[in-house]
Amino acid sequence: MSTYPQRVADNILPLSQAETLPEAFGEWYFTGITEDHEQAIEECELCNQEQLRYHFKIKNKNTHKHLWIGSQCIIKFKVAVFEDDRLLDEKETKKKLNSLIKKMRFTSCMNALRQLAQKENHNILDNALDFYQKNKYLTPKLSFVIFWRLKSHGIDHSPSFFKVSLKRDKYKNDLREMEPHRVHLIWPALTSSQRKLALSMGHSAPP
Repeated sequence: MSTYPQRVADNILPLSQAETLPEAFGEWYFTGITEDHEQAIEECELCNQEQLRYHFKIKNKNTHKHLWIGSQCIIKFKVAVFEDDRLLDEKETKKKLNSLIKKMRFTSCMNALRQLAQKENHNILDNALDFYQKNKYLTPKLSFVIFWRLKSHGIDHSPSFFKVSLKRDKYKNDLREMEPHRVHLIWPALTSSQRKLALSMGHSAPP
């Protein structure tokens, strides 16, 4: 079985002009192109890590070859990432990649909501689509309805990608008064601090 460094070398050196890894990575840059495969079924073409959902396209400036890799390999191997022709440092690179992942997750949520609105001709679902697109969050009550109907129709979605807001007192009160099974359904969408708040209200975590 080949070692991790050997796998990386075998995948990138034949596509580069340089003959060593440090020099080879100097030839590569992130193109800004991403792809969401909807499920964690893909492989990093650089390190061969499996079960990736998101691919990031990198390209060699000399050979014009490309690879689809995971975001962590961009950071680990210091693949050049640019913003308006300016080379980003490591902190800025992480921020940009996280922003791209966040954008893909939002798009995934919107796609699920659109499919749901097409399945059911209901004002609540149409309004939910408009509400999430405008505000980028759901209310506790709305999140329950959305997750319930998405699950009922078997529409592929990731509840943890959705954002639930508890900033308003009304939203907090709605969460406090929710039935346990409803809280359990929206639990994956709650942040760690929101879950602690729910527990303090007397709710329990899902079994």
